[in-house]
Amino acid sequence: MDNYEREAASLGLQRFVKAQEPLYNTVLKELQNGDKRTHWMWFIFPQIDGLGTSPTAMLYAIKDMEEAIAYAAHPVLGARLLECSLIVAGLNGKSAHDIFGFPDEAKLQSCITLFSIVSPTVTVFAEVLSKYFNNEKDQRTIKILHGYRS
Repeated sequence: MDNYEREAASLGLQRFVKAQEPLYNTVLKELQNGDKRTHWMWFIFPQIDGLGTSPTAMLYAIKDMEEAIAYAAHPVLGARLLECSLIVAGLNGKSAHDIFGFPDEAKLQSCITLFSIVSPTVTVFAEVLSKYFNNEKDQRTIKILHGYRS
């Protein structure tokens, strides 16, 4: 276990709450404007562990299905993920690349894929996949999740 994995394990979901707190209003404004400008993708739209390689990506990676389920059910994190996803789904006339740029558009697809699987009854995730990714889930995320189910 490296330092980032130890830190993530010791903080649990609180690592996301702590990271989001000072920036969340900025995140909402940027999303409402359809123009992400600052650095928050890792902890607002987190991906499954195994995709990102930077220290920040590893710190904020969702470690497994159980953590993804807990994130979605968390009263703050789940609500914020839903709110941000609804804003993105409601934007018109822009692609994911226009809103997020590279490589964050791919991170969005990975995150939304993860939570569409974890929370299949939450329709906004399917809406985002449909609107921005032609209903295509991120195959790397699916491959990693398939490993958890084997």
